[in-house]
Amino acid sequence: MNNVEHLIRLANRIGSFFEAMPDRAEGLEGIANHIQKFWEPRMRISMLRFLEAHPDGREGDMALSEIVVEAISQNKERLTPKSSAPV
Repeated sequence: MNNVEHLIRLANRIGSFFEAMPDRAEGLEGIANHIQKFWEPRMRISMLRFLEAHPDGREGDMALSEIVVEAISQNKERLTPKSSAPV
């Protein structure tokens, strides 16, 4: 398993937890907040680059859940580490 596959699995687990919330906006915020707080910058950069190359969140057998794609896409600026060049 490569790094991006691992990140997709992690992100989808986070998405599954927050997707259960009755308020979708709150779930989207929860996903973005969790990734921002708990993922190190390299992890966020890898995920942002993956989504830049695959805007639908899919490559072969790997796929981000719809809610994760939406949460990350809506919060791209906030999830981009301050010390890195724009993704």
